[in-house]
Amino acid sequence: MTSSSFPTRPTRRSVLLGSVGGAAALLLAACGSSSSGAASADGSQLTPSTQAQQGPYQGTPLGRTFDKPAVTLTDTSGKPFDLAAGTRGKAMLLYFGYTHCPDVCPTTMGDIAVAVSKLPKDQQSKIDVVFVSTDPARDTPSGIRTWLAAFNPSFIGLTGDIQTIIAAAKSVGVYVAAPVKGQEPVHGAQTLAFLPTDDKAHVLYTSGTTSAVFQHDLPLLIKGVAA
Repeated sequence: MTSSSFPTRPTRRSVLLGSVGGAAALLLAACGSSSSGAASADGSQLTPSTQAQQGPYQGTPLGRTFDKPAVTLTDTSGKPFDLAAGTRGKAMLLYFGYTHCPDVCPTTMGDIAVAVSKLPKDQQSKIDVVFVSTDPARDTPSGIRTWLAAFNPSFIGLTGDIQTIIAAAKSVGVYVAAPVKGQEPVHGAQTLAFLPTDDKAHVLYTSGTTSAVFQHDLPLLIKGVAA
């Protein structure tokens, strides 16, 4: 699956909260967008620093790290899942989205799935890919499981109370809004990568990141290479 497999829709924006090198906020593409660029709050384009460009990762190193969300949600078997404890000591990719998304969400999951499939079997078990629903009213645990199974059966799917999900997303700088009836859910389209060494997010992947980029970076994440 590639990013060209799905139709694009007009750009919708959402906010990446928190500072990056002291900046107040970033604007990133939300679901329904083909944009992968980032802009500052005043609309000017932000580019990676020279240090970031020379680093080992093809994703964007974060100017500050984020702890894994301290939240317990419901997994696809209907059981409570402590996100921080359940993924402790493992590399993790975290994405907030919804299964009915027509473009960005399935493209992102598909590109990650392709990259994971290219890893040696022993490395595949050392990374958790976590998908948190931003549309819990429609995304049932069984529905999320069926959707994720089309990409990789090992991917972790979580749902729960929307306000709890909004707070969890905010804790790692991702914007999620409560769904409005008759409208598509609005959420940040970025993927956060957490290292196994400190369970903190160090690298960001924007909408449109290719499977080749994930394939390059996953072994580094699994080894806990510093960004």
